[in-house]
Amino acid sequence: MSVAPAVRFLDRSTPPHIVTLILLSGLAALAMNIFLPSLPGMTAYFDTDYSLMQLSVAIYLGVNACLQLVVGPMSDQMGRRPVILGGLVIFILATLGCLFAPNVTVFLICRMAQAAVVVAMVLSRAVVRDMVPQDQAASMIGYVTMGMAVVPMIGPMIGGFLDEIWGWKASFWLLLVAGVATLWLAWRDLGETKMRSGQTLLRQFQDYPELIRAPRFWGYALAAAFASGAFFAYLGGAPFVGSEVFGLQPALLGLLFGAPAVGYFAGNGISGRYSARVGVNRMVLWGCWVNIVGVVLSMLVFAMGQGSALSFFGFMTFVGFGNGMTIPNSTAGMLSVRPHLAGTASGLGGAIMIGGGAGLSALAGALLQPGTGPWPLLWLMLITSILGMVAILMVIRREERLRLV
Repeated sequence: MSVAPAVRFLDRSTPPHIVTLILLSGLAALAMNIFLPSLPGMTAYFDTDYSLMQLSVAIYLGVNACLQLVVGPMSDQMGRRPVILGGLVIFILATLGCLFAPNVTVFLICRMAQAAVVVAMVLSRAVVRDMVPQDQAASMIGYVTMGMAVVPMIGPMIGGFLDEIWGWKASFWLLLVAGVATLWLAWRDLGETKMRSGQTLLRQFQDYPELIRAPRFWGYALAAAFASGAFFAYLGGAPFVGSEVFGLQPALLGLLFGAPAVGYFAGNGISGRYSARVGVNRMVLWGCWVNIVGVVLSMLVFAMGQGSALSFFGFMTFVGFGNGMTIPNSTAGMLSVRPHLAGTASGLGGAIMIGGGAGLSALAGALLQPGTGPWPLLWLMLITSILGMVAILMVIRREERLRLV
C-alpha cells in the first residue's frame, strides 16, 4: 500500500483520524505525571509518608512497562479497537477509584489499574503502521508522538494550577473527564485496522521469538531506547542540577525544564514532513547526531568555565530535537520488521524504552551529588546518545550488506 486509506472523521467504518490517535497518546502521557505537584497534599490527605505516596509514580511506570508486553500480542490477536476501548474503560473506572479511595492502599491499587491507559499510547503507533508503509508511518508517528512529548512537560504545570485552586482531586477529575471524552471519540472514530489473526493469545505470545531473533528490530529498538534514555536521564537529573547547582527557584526551574519539549515538538514536525521523503534510517542517524552535538556543546561551555543555567537547559533543546527525529522513525522501523506483529513490536519496544528510561533516570539521580556539578548527567547523556548512533549504524550497515548479496 503506497497511500493512506480513506479516512472519514467520526466514522468507525474507516481508519481513525490522526487527531484521534494524537489524543489517545496524549491522554496516556497526561496520566503519567499531572498530579506530581499534588503529592504533598495527597500525603497529608491520606495521612501517610511521602515516600509511600511517591510509589504512585513508580508502580505506575512498572505496571505500564509490564502491560506493554501484553497489550501488543492481545491486539494482534483480537484487533486494535476492542483492546483500546477496553483499556480506556478500565482507566476510567480506576480514576473513579482514585477519586473516592478511602485510604492510601486503595488509592495505590487504583493507580496501578490506571496504567491500563498505556494501550492508547502503544496501539496508536501500531494503528499507524497498519494504515501506511514504513516511511509514511514515520511521518504520522511523528505527529502522534508529538503529544506524548509535550504533554508530560506541561502536565505538572496544569496539575499545579488545578491543585492550587481546587485541591489534589482536581487533576483526577480532569483525567476522568478526558478519559470519558477520549473513550467517546475512540468509539465513534476508531475503525479497526488489524484483522484478527485467528490465533490463540498463547500462540501470539509464542511469536515473540520471531521478533526477538530479528537483528533489525533490536537495532531500531535500541536506537529508540538509547536516544530516549538521554531524555529520561535528563528527567532524573535536571531537577537536581537546576536547584542544587544553579540555585533556581521552582517557578524558573519549571519554565526552563520544558526546553527539550520545544525541541521535541520541532523534531517531530521535521519527522512528520520529511521522513517519507528521506527514509527512516537517515532520519534516525541525523537525530542521534543532533543529540550528541547538543550534549557536547553543553560540555564544552562548562569546560571553558562559562556554563550557566541558560546554557545547560538551552542546549537540552538539541536533545529534544534529536529525539523528535529519532523516536518516531525508529518506532516505525521496528514496527515494520514484522508487519504482522506490529502490535507486539510496539509493546516490546515501548517496554524496552520505559524500562531502560526508568533505570537511567534513577542512575542519573544517584550519580549527581553535591559538588559534582552537571558532569555526571552530561556524561551519561553523551554515552547513551553515542550508543543510539551505534545501534542505527548497525542497521544501516546490515541493510547495505544484504543489498550487495
